[in-house]
Amino acid sequence: MTTQQASRLGIGIVGAGRVGPVLGRALAGAGHAITGISAVSEESRERAEAMLPGVPVLEVQEIVRRSELVLLAIPGSELEGLVSGLAKLGAWQPGQLVIHTAPEHGTGVFAAAPGVIPIALHPSMVFTGTSLDIARLNGATVAVTAPAVVQPIGQALVVEMGAEPVLVAETDRAAYAAAVAAAAATARRAAAEAVLVLQQLGVARADRIVGGAVHSAVDEEMGRHGGDVDLGS
Repeated sequence: MTTQQASRLGIGIVGAGRVGPVLGRALAGAGHAITGISAVSEESRERAEAMLPGVPVLEVQEIVRRSELVLLAIPGSELEGLVSGLAKLGAWQPGQLVIHTAPEHGTGVFAAAPGVIPIALHPSMVFTGTSLDIARLNGATVAVTAPAVVQPIGQALVVEMGAEPVLVAETDRAAYAAAVAAAAATARRAAAEAVLVLQQLGVARADRIVGGAVHSAVDEEMGRHGGDVDLGS
């Protein structure tokens, strides 16, 4: 699949948390047509409308029926149940592209849906669920896990979103997720503690000071590794 061919896809989004609407908007900006999005809570409906104005809010099964590519932006703990549930309903279509964004799972989670083209993507960044994330996607890395023949499709979609694809093997997905989670948790904890100390000292703009120190430290460390590591800051 070429980038030009990919731009003609009808994409449905399951999940209107912080990730789904942002990736949907990035893909729409690359020329894809968003067929629908699922949103349960009032907050998620508002987010969907803000990020994807005019895109209909639909039931999950209807989204799958309408779409050539289905993006599952839901918690990893819910993936297997949703995939198998839709399979029992006969919702999945042969040759349909199906992508999920959970870091801990590869494509094995799609085992209950034979015939689909499976891809696992994970952007290594913290999402706010707002348009600010579109700019942050530019230059961020996205882990791509897929069968070898499907990897070019996943990589092309990541590039269209403005990000950089990095291949992660199916067997390495759990270790990848653990490493990314540990890095994020350590950075958050250290930053929060430093900001608190500066605030207690009465220092103005403590968040800016700590943010600058963290970013420069990360940049220096990444430089020591030849730029091979990206924490998605």
